[in-house]
Amino acid sequence: MFKGLRTVVYFSDNIYKARKWYSDILGFAPYFDTPYYVGFNVGGYELGLHPYTTGVSFGDNAVAYWGVDNIEKSLEHLLKNGAVKESDIQDVGEGIKLATVKDPFGNIFGIIENPHFKTE
Repeated sequence: MFKGLRTVVYFSDNIYKARKWYSDILGFAPYFDTPYYVGFNVGGYELGLHPYTTGVSFGDNAVAYWGVDNIEKSLEHLLKNGAVKESDIQDVGEGIKLATVKDPFGNIFGIIENPHFKTE
């Protein structure tokens, strides 16, 4: 029934700054870009930005981990571009490493280097 991760939505009280920050981090523009929603296609998965923040508690929500090839370089890239380290790189066994940062809008952004996970 479940087909896997499709979309992760992050909330921001300034969608224009969020769009720019994520475009810079990802290295490409969104495929869907409106004042009420911005969507990026990241390796076949969607990272969405949503401007509606009523009732949103930033920072303590579920964490989505985005796959990377080199976690050290990816973490460095995020930090150089305004993210704040939430957790150091952790080796959780069998070559899998993960870390989290907070984006400039208070959302937790996870990264994972997992040599065992392959996309179709």
